Amino acid sequence: MASDKIIRVILAKVGLDSHERGVRVIASALREAGMEVVYLGCHQIAEGIVRTVMEEDADVVGLSCHGGEHFSVGEIARLMKESNLDDVLLLVGGIFPREDIPELKEMGVDEVFMGSLPGPVVKYIKQNVRTK
Repeated sequence: MASDKIIRVILAKVGLDSHERGVRVIASALREAGMEVVYLGCHQIAEGIVRTVMEEDADVVGLSCHGGEHFSVGEIARLMKESNLDDVLLLVGGIFPREDIPELKEMGVDEVFMGSLPGPVVKYIKQNVRTK
């Protein structure tokens, strides 16, 4: 990151999944690393997530997926592109088939974290956040 600007992160759970432990651990780690985190909670929809990204002037969107809803990320990526949010990192974490990762990246996901400890997520964000 080129400046001392505080990194703003939006975290959310998409779809009907309500397994929050992982995303809460990541939220805590990001806060401890000096980032500002807004956790939207479970059962979020694409439009609401993207609206919050714009309202909060976020640098990163992190989505947690566990119940097979990981392809709903494509709608979020599409809405982000339409809203000119190309400078916002789109990250996905959770549990789903590894063979789906290339398709997620093709949809516009910058990075996928599966079963990661928080350290690699923090490091990736700090090294790849795009300055505005």
